[in-house]
Amino acid sequence: MSRTIVVTGTDTDVGKTVFAAGLAGALRAHYWKPVQAGLDGGSDSLSVAALSGLPPQRILPEAYRLNTPCSPDRAAEIDGVTIDPDHLTPPETDSTLIVEGAGGAMVPVNHDLVFADLFARWGHPVVIVARTTLGTINHSLLTIEALRRRNVPILGVAFVGEPVEHSEATIARLGGVKRLGRLPHLTPLNAETLATAFAKAFDPADFA
Repeated sequence: MSRTIVVTGTDTDVGKTVFAAGLAGALRAHYWKPVQAGLDGGSDSLSVAALSGLPPQRILPEAYRLNTPCSPDRAAEIDGVTIDPDHLTPPETDSTLIVEGAGGAMVPVNHDLVFADLFARWGHPVVIVARTTLGTINHSLLTIEALRRRNVPILGVAFVGEPVEHSEATIARLGGVKRLGRLPHLTPLNAETLATAFAKAFDPADFA
């Protein structure tokens, strides 16, 4: 049976796309980025295609591709585009679908909607990707609170970075969420090193 898993972050550049690529590759899933804001230097879909090892047909086209690397509401305004939430329904697939949001859960999609609102409309379980560095407790707990307030189901938190036991354990305990695992920063970062690290860090049963 196919299912949809949403990947969001506590902030921008927390490692959300790398985690999404690892998860999509591990589950042999489809991947979809509803809104891509910023096209210079490629896109998250291209990064996932390179890092996941998935065939090209499993990387689904974005609903909106915007030029400016900023919040989707502002990027759409600059491009003269109106983002219609009705065009952001996750597509049907014959395998698990990994959906990656933009930035954090409270990033505006348009003038009236943030991604957490969109996740609530969808009703699919969410994985929160969080840094292990300073500030992560506050950002993670606020993200958990924002999703819970909207009755968004949370699968757990996936950490990215060096191990920081206190922060990781505190977020899981105070947030009442599952600690899914931690993906280290990888050098080099490629499909092979990501697949190996992901298999060591995460249990596929947590996403089944």
